[in-house]
Amino acid sequence: MCAARTHPLSSKERVSWLRLIRTEGVGPVTFRELLARFGSADGALDALPEIARRGRRVRPLRIPSAAAAERELAQIERFGARYLGLVEPDYPLALAAIDDAPPLLMLAGNEHLLTRPCIALVGARNASLNGRKLADSLSRELAQEGFLVVSGMARGIDTAAHIGALEAATAAVLAGGLDVIYPPENEALHEDLRSRGLLIGELPLGTEPQARHFPRRNRIISGLSLGVVVIEAAMRSGSLITARFANEQGREVMAVPGSPLDPRARGCNDLLRQGATLVESGEDVVRAIAQQSRPLGEPDFGDFDDTAPWIPSETEV
Repeated sequence: MCAARTHPLSSKERVSWLRLIRTEGVGPVTFRELLARFGSADGALDALPEIARRGRRVRPLRIPSAAAAERELAQIERFGARYLGLVEPDYPLALAAIDDAPPLLMLAGNEHLLTRPCIALVGARNASLNGRKLADSLSRELAQEGFLVVSGMARGIDTAAHIGALEAATAAVLAGGLDVIYPPENEALHEDLRSRGLLIGELPLGTEPQARHFPRRNRIISGLSLGVVVIEAAMRSGSLITARFANEQGREVMAVPGSPLDPRARGCNDLLRQGATLVESGEDVVRAIAQQSRPLGEPDFGDFDDTAPWIPSETEV
């Protein structure tokens, strides 16, 4: 079994961790299983070719070289960011507790903000004026109450939430590389977050956001947070994916009600019908979080199940 939150990674360990998570077919869940089975990233890397052979894999397994991992780490350092490992003491405890937490979390900006309890605030990209005003005021109030407001820097509600909380504490989880500005009109906000807030991600610098990256981002937004507030969301929106992750992770799900005549309110109203907490102010959010009875535990690496051997594939994200 691999101990949780034990020590800062050495330079050599960080290279090995990066090689392992960048290996073809290795995602966050498999990463934990391999560490549990082999005790270290180096042990897992040494064993992977034989595991692939036993799994009758046809193509050679693509494992990044140490030199490639060192180049990526040097690029990150030049950008002014760093990778924080899952077992390191500064890794956010709430995020570390979810099963698919990023083994390496990339941070750029004011890392001390992660010592605050986090609240996620998400919603529609095509938000109404009233929705944006509410996101601004609610996030401002929560940040002043000592929370770190987390969102995804998307258009609409996300942008308004970051702007409202920027003076106190806000963090953006990005779906691509931390150096990729998306949407393009948020260039100034991106710079503000880097200098006054915090940018968070898990993908290499230069990675352009793609559709498959957004659910990955959303599980980090909810995983960091004690609760998720949804302001305006259509029935098939990404915000509802974040709310679903929050529910699965044991977080508080909160929603702002809206007019049944507005399609942007249907997702929130449906969350409320399913048992989400109705909130209309920062005070409502603080009260809902204070009533939580589900503690967030330490990450559990567990023991590897040898009855279900891992075969490298391209299916895990």
